[in-house]
Amino acid sequence: MRPLTNVQTGTLGGTLCSIFVSITVDDVVKTVVLAALGAIVSFGVSKLLQGR
Repeated sequence: MRPLTNVQTGTLGGTLCSIFVSITVDDVVKTVVLAALGAIVSFGVSKLLQGR
């Protein structure tokens, strides 16, 4: 893997900054809740299918 150039580093930094600015607390909470719900459903389905 080759090292990043100044242009690549600047582009990556600017992109990350613009993404972090646009993320709200509501988005983070919604993501956490949906991830937890998905994990619970996945666990439940796995347990249900193991019983067969």
